[in-house]
Amino acid sequence: MAYRDYYGTGGRGYTYSVGSSNLPPAVKWLLIVNVALFLGYFFATQAGSGWLFDWMGLMPSQVVYRFKVWQLATYLFLHSATALTHILLNMLTLWMIGKDLENVWGTKRFLQYYLICGVGAGVFVVLLNLLFGSELDMVTRTIGASGAIYGLLLAFGILFPDATLFFWIFPMKAKYCVALIGAIAFLMTFGSTGGGISHTAHLGGMVWGLIYLRSRGLQRAAGSFDPIGWANRIYREWKHERAKKKFQVYMRKQRGDSGRGPWVQ
Repeated sequence: MAYRDYYGTGGRGYTYSVGSSNLPPAVKWLLIVNVALFLGYFFATQAGSGWLFDWMGLMPSQVVYRFKVWQLATYLFLHSATALTHILLNMLTLWMIGKDLENVWGTKRFLQYYLICGVGAGVFVVLLNLLFGSELDMVTRTIGASGAIYGLLLAFGILFPDATLFFWIFPMKAKYCVALIGAIAFLMTFGSTGGGISHTAHLGGMVWGLIYLRSRGLQRAAGSFDPIGWANRIYREWKHERAKKKFQVYMRKQRGDSGRGPWVQ
């Protein structure tokens, strides 16, 4: 998948070019870390020591029953040692669209979004296996950055809807290409073995991405995306509603005391 240059105005008042050659720091280091871990895992597997990396894979039973919650993040950085396309496609997509998102959002917010989508997809893996999976599913490891990558694809399709992406050899607008990729990933769940839970969970990255992007509005998301601020705002609204309900209950109780005013002891 590739795309052509597309020019627009960023949320901070500057002009950006989709498809520019500059590689920002977050994307660069994500590429370096993922490739380095892949090479280490590959050679360890060839030497019969692949088990040294087992602690990084996401195993639902270990997260739920042994509280190995770090796996919700570490699984993002480990890719199959036997399927080269696994890391190749993920890193190619990260390189192609990640740099444009980081240039618009900035490094900190880009990393927040990337990790939120990836960890959110991991949570989907655990919950879906816990609710609908078999005993084998609960002890099956999930690895790869697909959840975070799906989140990036969604953001790119929203922020750069008219950029031209190439789905294989077919050019189409980003918004249609992202919708097609999401639909294909969803349909793959019905033909996969083991219930297709991991395939469906990858869409969790898109779900988390959509929640955060929509919460800020499409225009504000381009230049002032702040998931931490979004969470704080939701929490403050919840506290306000809770206090309001308590006050209403108190007033009803006071009105229910016949013959006694609210200030009588």
